[in-house]
This record gives sequence, structure tokens and C-alpha cells, in this order.
Amino acid sequence: MRRYSEAERANPAIAAAIAERLLAADRSQEALVTLDEADSAFRQGGYWPNWQRVRIEVLDALGRSSDAQEERWQAFERGLDAGYLRAHLKRLPDFDDIEAEERALGVVSRHPSVHQALAFLIDWPALDRAASLIMTRIDELDGNDYGLLTPAADALEQRHPLAATLVLRAMIDLSLDAAKYKRYGHAARHLQTCEHLARRIDNFAGHSTHANYVEDLKRRHPRKSGFWDA
Repeated sequence: MRRYSEAERANPAIAAAIAERLLAADRSQEALVTLDEADSAFRQGGYWPNWQRVRIEVLDALGRSSDAQEERWQAFERGLDAGYLRAHLKRLPDFDDIEAEERALGVVSRHPSVHQALAFLIDWPALDRAASLIMTRIDELDGNDYGLLTPAADALEQRHPLAATLVLRAMIDLSLDAAKYKRYGHAARHLQTCEHLARRIDNFAGHSTHANYVEDLKRRHPRKSGFWDA
């Protein structure tokens, strides 16, 4: 601790490193004081994962389980961190965890970043929620995020063919609208998948049928032979 000035100890990363050493020496109360000295800097933002982790460990060591649980929930909300949510749910009584999980998935669905929310729901997994998210926030999807959208469509196509179709269309539209010719082959395969999925969709819920979607593509992109001939 003497290696650092008071100003340096207000850095959450330095405070966490000091507090972890104190915790290992069974000086939990001093560890908490050290963390509190950097609390305002942590709350102002930035990426300080060790501060949050060590603080929770210290609260548990002090027997402040409810405070530790609240910190886990806040950590989950702040970054949609599945690890903190699982740790939070694991410590709840039976049946309380089910209610808390539903509450958490609601938080995810309302998250400002639809991509971060979708990634969480696919990985959790909560595919029904993921499909609902797509249906209600499809206009927010960025078809350029194929690293997320491709596995999302794969995960959804069995039980939620319409949601999977909308995800695939987002990538197709981006590729053609932005003339990303290197992706035309992928876009063509996505369109083939949409054709197969259409056979299992009884109601397009106000979205274009597959036939109408293809006709619209032909109208907007008639000369992109790299796509049509792929």
C-alpha cells in the first residue's frame, strides 16, 4: 500500500489489487475500506472488472451476503454479465431463482444494445426471448454484425423460423445495399436458407413473404450478378 499515493489508490484497478492482498491476509475490513476509496472512480464508468469481483469476495468474507448479492445483480445489469447472474441465481432459495431469472431476462430484453441483448439470450440460452427480441426490435439489427447474427439464425431456425429469417434478411440486405461483393456468396446461401424456412412459416406477421421478398430484391438489385449467380 505504501507504494502508491492516495491519488493512485483511488484507481479501481490498484485498489482491487491491494484489497485482494488484504483479503488473503484475513484483513477483510481493511480491504473494504481500500475498495471504498476507489468507489467514486468506479461508479464514474470505465472497465474495472477486478474491483467489482474483489468487492463481492470481500462482502462475502465479511458475512454481508445480501450486499454481495446486490453487487452481483448490479454487475449483471451493468454489462449483461452472465457469470454474475448465474452466481446470483445459484445463491437464491429454490423457486426464487426462477422468478429472478425471469426478471433478469426482462432486463436483457430492454437493454439499449439489441446486439448485446441478443448475444446474451442466444448464449444463456433463452431462445424464446431471443425470437421475441428480434420480432420487436428488428429495425435495430445491424446486418454487418454477421459474427453474431449468423450463429443466432442457426440457433433459432429450428423453433423460430420467422425470427431466423428476419436475421438472415438483415445480413442479405446489408450485403447488397452496401455492395459488399465479397459477401455475396454468403448472402446467396442465406437466401436459400430463407427459402427452406419459408416452408415452415404459416404467418409472416406483417413481414414480406419469401416470394415477395425475393421480388423486392430483384427490383432493387437486378444487376448484382455476383449474388444472383452464386
